[in-house]
Amino acid sequence: MVTTDITPIKVQKSNNLRIKELDYNNITFGKLFSDHMFYADFKNNEWSDAQIVPYGPLLMSPATSALHYGQAIFEGMKAYKNEKAEVFLFRPFDNHKRINISAERMAMATIPQEVFMAGLTQLVDLDRDWVPDTDGSSLYIRPFIVATDEFIGVRPSDNYRFYIITSPAGKYYNEPVKVLVETNYIRAVEGGVGYVKASGNYGRSLFPAKLAQQRGYHQIVWTDARNHRYLEESGTMNLMFVIDDVLITPPLGDTILAGITRDSVLTLARDWKMKVQERKISIDEVVDAHKKGTLEDAFGTGTAATIAQIAQIGFEGKDYILPPAEGRIFSNRVAKELIDIRTGKVPDIHNWMYKVG
Repeated sequence: MVTTDITPIKVQKSNNLRIKELDYNNITFGKLFSDHMFYADFKNNEWSDAQIVPYGPLLMSPATSALHYGQAIFEGMKAYKNEKAEVFLFRPFDNHKRINISAERMAMATIPQEVFMAGLTQLVDLDRDWVPDTDGSSLYIRPFIVATDEFIGVRPSDNYRFYIITSPAGKYYNEPVKVLVETNYIRAVEGGVGYVKASGNYGRSLFPAKLAQQRGYHQIVWTDARNHRYLEESGTMNLMFVIDDVLITPPLGDTILAGITRDSVLTLARDWKMKVQERKISIDEVVDAHKKGTLEDAFGTGTAATIAQIAQIGFEGKDYILPPAEGRIFSNRVAKELIDIRTGKVPDIHNWMYKVG
């Protein structure tokens, strides 16, 4: 039985605050990190030694098992400021549930909710000045767990460390994206780990994405491993299409991540009485809808990108240009609604926002 003893969290404040380095009007995603980080250790079947310390390099053995056998998982989430300068987290309990799904699949120690939330809220509260309030900005939060056994042998680690770091973030994409349908390389297979946020999932995607970027695309669209016809994800995002006024998205399974932004978009669409279908959708169906003029919208959803509208889809040597982003009805409406919920401009009827402090 896993036990927990993390209270009180020890706090060592930084003597070299770097908040002056933050240009609120020019924030590059993922390059500047806040002053502090949180960690807790899993040893002897117990989570303990929880600390908030100055952000800095990690000291680890070259034999650390995470480096050799890939027991490393992570989450992505965000904090926002409202017009009263109050700080809120977006759906943090869902991130906690999902990191434990990843941990179980990767044979790692799961995180108790009290460890996850205590570390998260105290860290964000301490570094609340790092939460920007400029248009389109947020504080990106990266919780992650790594195996820490100093052991060269293929088996699950006995020891783990849970970290949280944060980074002020602007827009992930500054323009609608161009995507290329991938029909050679594979991201995930049935029975694999495609549905979890394991670090290796992203490592294996980098080379195909690099090839696509060399051809002028921002990202690739992954297809199913069996036939390379059914669309699954795009880069780090879930996929959505509006065809004939119907919102269509691939169904969840063991090859597709259960995106929290994905779920939020589907919830809002149903609130608005829009017809929603979670089903398989092939590239042939999308191309056919484009030819008929019924492909009204296509976009990706994810924590980093939120809503990333797709400008064109490359497939078998041809590019299919979508309607101008500014004229699209659903993706623009849902993007604005999510921003307004997160910044307190409209009621949070689903209780998605969690106040910090």
